[in-house]
Amino acid sequence: MLCIKVPLKQAEKIKKELIRNGLLDKEHMIARDSQFIYFPIKKKFPTEHKIVFKMVGKRKLQSDLKKVLESKLKPEELELLKRSMDVIGSIAIIEIPTLLEKKEKLIAEEVLKNNRNIKTVLKKGRHEGVFRTQKLEYLAGEKTKEAVCKENNVVIKLDVEKVYFSQRLSHERGRIASLVKKPEEVIVMFSGCGPYTCAIAKNTPAKYVTGVEINPEGHRYELQNILLNKLSSKAKACLGDVKDIMPKLEKKYDRIIMPLPKSAADYLDVALKYANKNAIIHFYDFQKEGDFEKSIEKIKKACKTAKRKCKILGIVKCGQSSPREFRICVDFEVI
Repeated sequence: MLCIKVPLKQAEKIKKELIRNGLLDKEHMIARDSQFIYFPIKKKFPTEHKIVFKMVGKRKLQSDLKKVLESKLKPEELELLKRSMDVIGSIAIIEIPTLLEKKEKLIAEEVLKNNRNIKTVLKKGRHEGVFRTQKLEYLAGEKTKEAVCKENNVVIKLDVEKVYFSQRLSHERGRIASLVKKPEEVIVMFSGCGPYTCAIAKNTPAKYVTGVEINPEGHRYELQNILLNKLSSKAKACLGDVKDIMPKLEKKYDRIIMPLPKSAADYLDVALKYANKNAIIHFYDFQKEGDFEKSIEKIKKACKTAKRKCKILGIVKCGQSSPREFRICVDFEVI
C-alpha cells in the first residue's frame, strides 16, 4: 500500500491535510513505529515527505454476522449462523445453513444495513472443478457478481463467480512483492485475475512479470487488470496450463510464485526446470499444524529428482483452510 512516511510530531498536521485534500485512504489502517507514522494514501502527490510502499491491514467491516443479527434472530438461530463473511470489493459472500434458508433475505438485508461499503450480498456455494470457482446466488443489493477491489496499490476487477480470488490473501501478496528488491524476471503460475502479477509489476523493480492462468475467465480479467493498472510495459498474461506454456516462453526466472496449495506440488518439476541459479520459489501448500515439514519433504524430493539443490528460507502461515489445517508458503532458494 502506498503510504506517506511522517515524523510523529507532524502526524496530526499531515493527517488533517490529507483528509482536507481527499488523499487519505480510509479503507486501510494507519501504521507506526518508534519514529514515524505511515498514512495510507490514494495516490502519489508532490510532498516533502517520503512516499513508501508498506504492508498495512484493511479496516475491518462489521463482519461478525452474529453481532449484526442478534436482535433479529432467535438464540437457536444465531447458534446456526456462520460468524464471518467473505468480502471482495463491495460484494459480501455469506454462508447460509439449510435451516436458516427462510431467513436468508433478512440476513442479507442486515448485512447491507450494517456495512455501508457493501453494495451486493451473495449466497456462498462450494468451490468445485479445475478452476476452483463457486456458484453464487444473489440475495440483496445491486444485481452484480463483478467486483472491483483495491489492494497493494493496484485495482483488481473480477467476476467472483467465475474466478477464484480471496481478498484475505492481500497481505500475503504484499509480502511477496516486498521481497523483490532488484530487477528480476518473475513468473506467477496459476495467476488467476492477476493480483500477484499486478502487485509485483506496480510496486517493485522487477524487470518483467508473466502470469500464466488456465481459466479463460481468469485470464481475461488478468489482461484487463494489467491494462487498468497501466502495466503493459512490465507485465503480460498467458492462457493455458503452465506445463504447456512455460516451455514455449523459452525463459528462465529469478522468482517463481506457485499460489495453488491444493496441487502446486505437481508442478515443482516445471518450476525447478525453469529456475535460474539462486532463483527464489514461493511454494504454497495445505498442511496441518505440526506437519509443515511434509511440505519441505515435497520440495526436497522434487529437487533430488531434478538434480537441483535448495535452501529453505522460511515458512509463512497465510490462512486457515479448516480446523488445524493451514495454507502455508515455503520460500526456498534454488542453489
